[in-house]
Amino acid sequence: MTTPGFWDDPDKAREIVEEVRRIKRWTEPFDDLSHRLAEARELAQLVEQEPDEELAVGLEEEAARLEQGMEALELQGMLQGPDDQRDALLTIHPGAGGTESQDWAEMLMRMYSRWAERHGCAVHVLDLVAGEEAGIKSVAMEIRGEYAYGYLKAEKGVHRLVRISPFDAQSRRHTSFASVFVYPVVDDSVEIDLRDEDIEMEVFRASGAGGQHVNKTSSAVRLRHVPSGVVVSCQQERSQHKNRATALKMLKAALYQRAIEEREKKRAEIEATKTDISWGNQIRSYVFQPYTMVNDHRTEMKVSDVQSVMDGDIDEFIESFLKKFGSKAA
Repeated sequence: MTTPGFWDDPDKAREIVEEVRRIKRWTEPFDDLSHRLAEARELAQLVEQEPDEELAVGLEEEAARLEQGMEALELQGMLQGPDDQRDALLTIHPGAGGTESQDWAEMLMRMYSRWAERHGCAVHVLDLVAGEEAGIKSVAMEIRGEYAYGYLKAEKGVHRLVRISPFDAQSRRHTSFASVFVYPVVDDSVEIDLRDEDIEMEVFRASGAGGQHVNKTSSAVRLRHVPSGVVVSCQQERSQHKNRATALKMLKAALYQRAIEEREKKRAEIEATKTDISWGNQIRSYVFQPYTMVNDHRTEMKVSDVQSVMDGDIDEFIESFLKKFGSKAA
């Protein structure tokens, strides 16, 4: 980077800088672990020759830290897909069940927002349609952070809730479903053929809860890609121009994901992953009553502290998924 003329081509220079950063994310923690492991071995030999209780306790503590570091590096090694380092576009849609399912969809939205906060990721709501009484009818969120897509791709699928519904006057137990889908956010370096003649645009008034208008102008934008049938919408900005630009970004991400899956039909196709939002298709169940348990049906990972999970503590599920499926996860 100190070579004369390195910055003459800014785009090329940025690519190289990013590649260097990507390599350092591997080499620096590896070098650190290697150095600490060598020191721990020397300390272990010393304790073996001259027993010292205080040194022995310190050695055990360092061994535990080294094990955690190696597990973190192992997990990082599972995020080597071509898009794993990208930001994530996450969408949530409730299944059948009206207000109860819409409330569940909003609970999931909060869960992923809290997860992002825990990991220092930025959350940008691109499109949100509120429910009539409570909850949401749909949401599209962009989660920006290193390896956001690599981690959150583990959340793709149908999520099932079992609880006593606060919307049921007779306090009966209800089962609700919501689907989560995750796309990698693509940048301008990725070529996606988006011809103007293939895009249909519809403008409408953005609305809030209960049908109240966010503004008086038709600033919300819905785009439909005619060849593929993919539809996206954005109504978060007051400017129609800004909403269209965001919708185009969402459409590009969706078409990029579709192109990936077309190339990898043997592994998965998009329609195969978007299963019915109903019983028997869930990847994870969240039970609030009669007992508390979150169960991932793909890995059999179980956690009894439902509240911590709903507060965004889902790393155990993500890690167990990545460890089981590794590079096969898409």
